[in-house]
Amino acid sequence: MKLESSEVEICAAVVGAPSPTGQISLVAKVQGSVDEADRDGEELFVPPLNFAMVDCGVFRSGFPDTANFTFLQTLGLRSIIYLCPEPYPEPNIEFLKCNGIRLFQFGIDGCKEPFVNIPEDTIREALKVVLDKRNHPLLIHCKRGKHRTGCLVGCLRKLQRWCLSSIFDEYQRFAAAKARISDQRFMELFDISSFKHLPMTSPPSRRCQS
Repeated sequence: MKLESSEVEICAAVVGAPSPTGQISLVAKVQGSVDEADRDGEELFVPPLNFAMVDCGVFRSGFPDTANFTFLQTLGLRSIIYLCPEPYPEPNIEFLKCNGIRLFQFGIDGCKEPFVNIPEDTIREALKVVLDKRNHPLLIHCKRGKHRTGCLVGCLRKLQRWCLSSIFDEYQRFAAAKARISDQRFMELFDISSFKHLPMTSPPSRRCQS
């Protein structure tokens, strides 16, 4: 699907601004133009909550709903990693079927501190899916795109040799006031040595190759 210049600007602004505050402002601005778009017969592209680009071909967000489907189509997704244990909603399943998108579900309970138990084996299996470029473009999401998604992305950053302060800074930008010490501790202790034989994705600072 080819985007008009104004639509490209909207998508680029969302991808390029991982700050939750900036995303909320942008989404509010887009949603505020719904009536005008309807009058003009234009198609509206609304990203999911906390949407951002992680790497070339890898994205993150909160749970997408039907209002986000048109936007997601512009990404040309091949795969979605879903980090919640609840069944995927039927409208979302239909969207995946219609667009040839494969669903990888890794059910991690959304527990709250102090009863937090992040399953390391599950994160490892999810990382293998992320690292396999045959699954790209790929979207990672949980419910809000904060804790479970943040932990998986944080472990990916360790593989990309990010320093801990940068990993934590990215995590905190999405989790904001609900950042969890336990999540950051998990990322700090996560052992990446077993992934040395696996292919790496390109750091986001490098230019994406077409």
